[in-house]
Formats: sequence, C-alpha cells, structure tokens
Amino acid sequence: MSEEQPEAGAEQPAETGPPPKDPLKSFRGIMAGALIMEAITIGLALPVVAQLGGGVTSTQGWLTIAVAVAHLVACGLLRFDWMRLVILALQVVLIGFFVSLVAIGIIGVLFLGVWLYLFWLRHDVAKRMAAGTLPSQQTS
Repeated sequence: MSEEQPEAGAEQPAETGPPPKDPLKSFRGIMAGALIMEAITIGLALPVVAQLGGGVTSTQGWLTIAVAVAHLVACGLLRFDWMRLVILALQVVLIGFFVSLVAIGIIGVLFLGVWLYLFWLRHDVAKRMAAGTLPSQQTS
C-alpha cells in the first residue's frame, strides 16, 4: 500500500488542540455553590423565624422561604449577565429583614460581603484575562 502524498499546493489542515480555558465559565460554578450555601443558610434560619418571628406560616416565614427558593432558581440562570444584579437584589431583600428580624438581616450582610468579594475577583480575572497575564494564557 502506498501512502498518498499531499500535492505541493494543497493546504495542510491546521492543528487543532483543546479550546482555550475560560476562567469566567468556571466562575459560574463558584457562584452556584455560593448561592446554594446561602439558600441552605436561609433555610436553616427558619427555626429562628418560628421562635423569634411570627412563625413559619407568617408573612416573614413565607418571605424567607421565597428568598431561599429564589436563590436556588438563580443557580439555573447564572449564564445571564443580569444575574449579578439579581443576586445583589436578593442581598438587599435579606438586609431588609433588619426591620422585622435582625438575624436574617445579619445573614444578608454577611453574604453581601461574600458576593462583593466574589464580584471583585471576577472583575480582576476578567481584567487579567484581557491583558493576557493569566497562567493559562502563557505559552511554555
């Protein structure tokens, strides 16, 4: 059997390797994990609502459950850019609980700090990615 030799004028196929890694795509996983941890924390605050608030079946209780479910729904929508604003709005809702139940408001303040830090990290990675200084962008 003879091997076919490419003609002198024929183009060689370009070498294809794995696509470059996108650090911002994996960042969605971190955000989803943080949203789930926050939803669990809010869910664990329901006994506090039952004891100190008006009970789980009160408006406070239903609002607490709704905010926890909204965090879980937000996990599925993280591919959209506007979700960062929704996440911050959820934190504002939790901080708004200071009016009726301080314990839930404290959860909102703590997680607001977490989210601000995560968004700062995302901004820093995007800036470094645009400059081409990420380790995954360096050639050996």
